[in-house]
Amino acid sequence: MKPFGSNVKSNLSQADFVNVASDAFDNGQTIAQMLIASCERNADLPAASNLDCSLSYADVNRLSADFAAYLRGELGLEPGDRVAIMLPNLLQYPVALLGVLRADLVAVLVNPMYTARELHHQLSDSAASVLVVLDNFGAVAAEALKGTAVRQVITTRVGDMLSWPKSMIVDFVLKHVKKMIPPFSIAGSQRWPRVLARGAGLPRIASKARASDTAQLQYTGGTTGLAKAAVLPHSAVVANVAAAEQCFGRLLDPTRDTVLICLPVYHIAAYSNLIFNMAHGFHSVLITNPRDIPALVATFAKLKPSFFSGVNTLYDAILNHPDFASLDFSNLKLSLQGGTALRRGTAERWLAVTGCPVVEGYGLSETAAAITYNRPDGKNPVGSIGMALAEVEISLRDEEGRVVPIGEPGELCARGPQMTREYWNQPEETRNAFFDGDWFRTGDIARADEQGYYYVLDRRKDMILVSGFNVYPNEIEDVVGLHPGVLEAAAVGVPDEKCGEAVRLVVVRSDPALTEDELRAHCRKNLTGYKQPKVIEFRDSLPKSAVGKILRRELR
Repeated sequence: MKPFGSNVKSNLSQADFVNVASDAFDNGQTIAQMLIASCERNADLPAASNLDCSLSYADVNRLSADFAAYLRGELGLEPGDRVAIMLPNLLQYPVALLGVLRADLVAVLVNPMYTARELHHQLSDSAASVLVVLDNFGAVAAEALKGTAVRQVITTRVGDMLSWPKSMIVDFVLKHVKKMIPPFSIAGSQRWPRVLARGAGLPRIASKARASDTAQLQYTGGTTGLAKAAVLPHSAVVANVAAAEQCFGRLLDPTRDTVLICLPVYHIAAYSNLIFNMAHGFHSVLITNPRDIPALVATFAKLKPSFFSGVNTLYDAILNHPDFASLDFSNLKLSLQGGTALRRGTAERWLAVTGCPVVEGYGLSETAAAITYNRPDGKNPVGSIGMALAEVEISLRDEEGRVVPIGEPGELCARGPQMTREYWNQPEETRNAFFDGDWFRTGDIARADEQGYYYVLDRRKDMILVSGFNVYPNEIEDVVGLHPGVLEAAAVGVPDEKCGEAVRLVVVRSDPALTEDELRAHCRKNLTGYKQPKVIEFRDSLPKSAVGKILRRELR
């Protein structure tokens, strides 16, 4: 077997950068084996920071081993059981994640802003045995648990892994001053500190997982309106990290460079970023609330990061802060963007202010994050999503699966070691997702040029891309249709200067008295924030085909 990425040539040259993920992939290592080795190798270096408190790699190694021991030894979980993690970006995240993986369990990453309806579906569909949840979302969890397979809930506070007295102050302010923790009660739930203390006294767990075993269920939108889970084996995530290090790893210095993680770790882009950082010994600074732009700019000023990633809207928000342009950007080496199309004006402003170009890429939950990136060390064509990463094959195909000529539009299909192998318990969805030859169908229309650069021409027909997050109209319509005053509804995407796209909801009322405010309240109860309709329009009818199918394209 040839070494991973042996066919890739790079002009980047940092001689002491080690391709740890490439070696891990070639040696058949799991994510946990790769990260544990990094924790031992980089024991004294800071692994993660949050709210000005840090954990070293030795801390992450020890605490994640304690958590793994609790899950397997105290709770009696078996390899392959699922553990749901419903946390924002906190120090608990890398500990919980590595603990799950080194216990040979499967991580189910949950959006902490989910409503009870959304959480209930994900817990039920994954058959998760354990839920780790922040107190702020405990009331939602309590409402969602009935009818699921969850048999143990572990609750944690923001301050649980901060140093004293900051831990006490933060928790007091959140609960009693900002009133951000609604009261809740979950019978038999355990507190995070007690769980770690119990695990510390139990025998260590020796991982026996293989690279081909499932590491995580990564949820994404479904054509039925309900989220479905892409099954990602360890090998897929390790392959993604290996491809990233082949692409831009040598720009960075693990012993000195700091990385800001602003996107939520449950999102595949931030998740793969965290795994990349931990594999190489980088210092990851976890931003809990990236919407607090003044605080984010202050963090940027204090830490002078070398590596930053975000979506177009986050870049715009930071650039619009009056203090940002005066910061010291001498350490900034790499700025990455994906999820939405990068606006040329944003890219030009960022380069003018920071001196560091924004490098755009493309990927999906099903591909363990990016499968293409522009070159970080050269001029790239305007509008391109870049070239295929190491070991990724891309083919543009028509509806029958035939390859289209260079320059012609076709569905972007990909294959390689970092692709999902199936959707969890969805055999029909799995069959429809692949052409013969294991070519995964992204559903996006693209073209290629003679140099091997790709350009996305159109997104999936109906998907709405809000600040880099997939919103599927079927889910919006299903939720809205539950309101007794709604006869039928259709959701489409509309251009939005802030979010790229926003949700426009068109409704036919069964109750003429139904108001926009009532419908918005219904949506807030059942849909997380980025899925909320920005525009609601009432009509007497919706455009339909001859067989009665709503024609979203006409509404668009």
